[in-house]
Amino acid sequence: MFTTGRIIFAIIFIIAFIIFMVFSYRKDSKNHKAYYKNAAKKVAIYGTLAIVIFVALRFATAYLL
Repeated sequence: MFTTGRIIFAIIFIIAFIIFMVFSYRKDSKNHKAYYKNAAKKVAIYGTLAIVIFVALRFATAYLL
């Protein structure tokens, strides 16, 4: 199914991809701190708000209509 050449290529590709991703993340980590400050709090707030609205609408359509 897979030849030896394909297996070697896949292994080298995965290793190179991981190295490139780590290098890229380290390079951009300074920008992440500046531009995405408090992003986790905002995602949590908007996610909670979306869930509350969803539950309220489900409740309203199931029991009030």
